[in-house]
Amino acid sequence: MSESSPVAESGKKSADRGAFSGRSAFIFAAIGSAVGLGNIWRFPAVAYENGGGAFILPYLVALLTAGIPLLFLDYAIGHRWRGSAPLAWRRFRRWAEFIGWWQVLICVIIAIYYALIIAWALNYMVFSVDTRWGDDPEAFFGTFTQALGGADLTVSFDYVGPVLATVALVWVATLVVMTLGVQNGVARTSMIFIPLLVVMFVILVIRAMMLPGAFTGLDAFFRPNWGALLNPAVWVAAYGQIFFSLSVAFGIMLTYASYLKKKTDLTGSGLVVGFSNSAFEILAGIGVFSALGFMAQAQGVEVGEVVSSGIGLAFIAFPAIIGEAPGGALIGVLFFGSLVLAGFTSLISIVEVVVAAFQDKFGLARVQATLGVGVPLALISTILFPTTMGLGLLDTLDNWANQYGIVAAALVSTIAVTYVARGLPTLRDHLSAKGSFPVGRWWYVCVGLIAPLVLGVSLTLTTIGLLTAETTYSEYPAWFILVFGWLMAMGLLGGGIVLSLLPWPRRSNLDQLDSDGDEVAPEALPGRGLDAEPSAQVTPGTPHALRS
Repeated sequence: MSESSPVAESGKKSADRGAFSGRSAFIFAAIGSAVGLGNIWRFPAVAYENGGGAFILPYLVALLTAGIPLLFLDYAIGHRWRGSAPLAWRRFRRWAEFIGWWQVLICVIIAIYYALIIAWALNYMVFSVDTRWGDDPEAFFGTFTQALGGADLTVSFDYVGPVLATVALVWVATLVVMTLGVQNGVARTSMIFIPLLVVMFVILVIRAMMLPGAFTGLDAFFRPNWGALLNPAVWVAAYGQIFFSLSVAFGIMLTYASYLKKKTDLTGSGLVVGFSNSAFEILAGIGVFSALGFMAQAQGVEVGEVVSSGIGLAFIAFPAIIGEAPGGALIGVLFFGSLVLAGFTSLISIVEVVVAAFQDKFGLARVQATLGVGVPLALISTILFPTTMGLGLLDTLDNWANQYGIVAAALVSTIAVTYVARGLPTLRDHLSAKGSFPVGRWWYVCVGLIAPLVLGVSLTLTTIGLLTAETTYSEYPAWFILVFGWLMAMGLLGGGIVLSLLPWPRRSNLDQLDSDGDEVAPEALPGRGLDAEPSAQVTPGTPHALRS
């Protein structure tokens, strides 16, 4: 860029934010974020409980009418306004900045407890070698975590030595990757770990399908219950699985898209990420139910009696399978190794949202931002979770951060974009300009009608269920639920609003050129596409002209 150019004469400097080397790096990073623990331990049980093979239909409908459309929405905002969640939302509309900070705070909460699950998986990968849990995996898990449960749960700082060490190890590895930057750290880790994860899981699936009773489990998993399709709860479950699985609406995909080159095919990339994530979920279902079929046959019970999800599946049911199955040690190492890889790439993406936000806010270099954000997160996580209250705290934070964080933020953002800012035409034109899959009226319907409707129903049903239940959530003390559930969730929204009101320092990236030295796109015009922008704002080389 010459010194006589208008950009140089403006006195602005380029934001040093980092970037992906190309579309492939972005796709691997996005898949690394989307493919997480929920793919392995949540989807199989949700599918089984909601119609088996018939669940695939509402699941695909949810993917096409909400998951991928919201993925496109995140991509468009991040890519067009070239910033972290708070910066991109502010550039979209000044008042919308609070949505970005809300998403950042959601990621803070998820990051500090997510490391604990990865640490457990790391320990269990080692335990698998000699099936250290013996004949009673449930009792072993209780002894290993020393977790307080039910009414006994309270704030406790009694530490569990082995868990403390592995949580610290997870955070050290995370900080090392984050300091390496967007391409050399975030992208390269996913480009190594995701193929390795797929190879490990395919081997696991093949081995599980060779177990006696495996096809009984697969029959239970895939046998369609078509009557379930008439149950609205099944459709809500399908949309819920898609929202939680695809990493939409809490800043990750928005942040990743901001690191892309300007002429990237956003919609084509979104389809690859969306269908890759779903393919892995179905693969996980095959592997998990093959193993559960073996367990059911070994115990002489129906498959439905051994189905579980979440922590129960991973750390109680699967160890029981590993203990009884021929070649169980291999199954254990592959299963828990897969959890570690899937969880680690997801944790990196979650922390990246927070790092990018503070990097933009204070104009920090990569290493400064990573250490300034990562070290406090690591300390909080390491202080709170390798304790006897760790499991209960994780359970509570996870439930409220997901329902009243991710779901609520997705609901607010879709309403804000569609009806308040009326910014869908601008985002539509941005997506279609270089996308191999142009979006139009159907995308409007998905983002502006279907997604808010389903999100609102999900939030309403969850709230009614929590408030009308005969006991508190997981029978934890009411004060614990109030503090770490309801007040935490309200604090995320309140904190986002407060942070959005704080002024941006002069050294921030707010008024700087983007990483390529170009002016950032102007705010979206209400109800009007890119062809309605004033010609003076559309200059060659700017992102809204997309360097055509």
